[in-house]
Amino acid sequence: MRDLLRTAVERPDLKRSVPGAAALLRELGRTGARIHILSGSPRQMKSKLEEKLRIDRVRWDELTLKPNLSNLVRMRFRALRDQLGYKLPMLLDARVRDQALAQTEPIREALVGDDAEADAFVYSLYSDICSGSVDRLALEQVLSAGRLYSDQIERCLLAHARLETGPVVERILIHLDRQTPPSMFADYGFRVVPFYNYLQAAFVLAEDGCVEPSGVLRIASEFVVRDRFDADALARSYLDLMRRGHVHGGVFEPLCSALGVMKIENTLPAVDPLSHMCELLGKYLKESPPRREPAEPKLDYIALAARHRGGRNRKQRR
Repeated sequence: MRDLLRTAVERPDLKRSVPGAAALLRELGRTGARIHILSGSPRQMKSKLEEKLRIDRVRWDELTLKPNLSNLVRMRFRALRDQLGYKLPMLLDARVRDQALAQTEPIREALVGDDAEADAFVYSLYSDICSGSVDRLALEQVLSAGRLYSDQIERCLLAHARLETGPVVERILIHLDRQTPPSMFADYGFRVVPFYNYLQAAFVLAEDGCVEPSGVLRIASEFVVRDRFDADALARSYLDLMRRGHVHGGVFEPLCSALGVMKIENTLPAVDPLSHMCELLGKYLKESPPRREPAEPKLDYIALAARHRGGRNRKQRR
């Protein structure tokens, strides 16, 4: 409660920015992507969070915050820390709404969370619901194991009945904000990508075609200018992902081409470190061939729901 109050009264311009996060959101916005920010922060903080996003020059389409005051008044104490009963209904409702926006092909999604919450579990469950591999009966069992409130269960089941199933979620990115070892997420398969910094997230999304190579270079230059990354640190961010099998070299040639154009146009700060980064990436790709992704595992969502029930497995923020 003390942390909640301190965060609520903090000035927007003093709120901590995770290095590279705003830059990645700006680059996603350049592509025309629909950006939905789903946060566990209380609804009473909406105006301050919106002001912070404007300070960071981030465009967003939807901002959803948690109704913690309402939960407290209604004595729904499990809901204060629980993530499944909050995020899953919101995600499913948003998906049903987004179906109406799709002109031809279904809208594809990339989900970003962190290791302080149950995001890897909730996002994986949501992904498999959308794909059709979790049917209504299985979903009911998972929600029961998670001890969701009756209205939360009803919302999930209603949205489930209206979903157009298909391969919706392309990638689940989990920021290791609490320095959780990446191996702790191995059971979720290669769809879930634990990452240490947002340049790594940009590399992955660029290989998925969600971020332009020029955007990755702008994000990398921000890490050089603001966060003192050198060329080796930039390149090793990619090497770490490659060794874990999450990237496969597909962004290398486009990065080099984009760098050449941006050099001519003189639109990129920190050109020398980025040039050296590309040289190192070429060297790493020759020395360490990327791993192939194995088949995705079948997750025991009932056991995961019981483990995360009521937020009891949630990592504490320090």
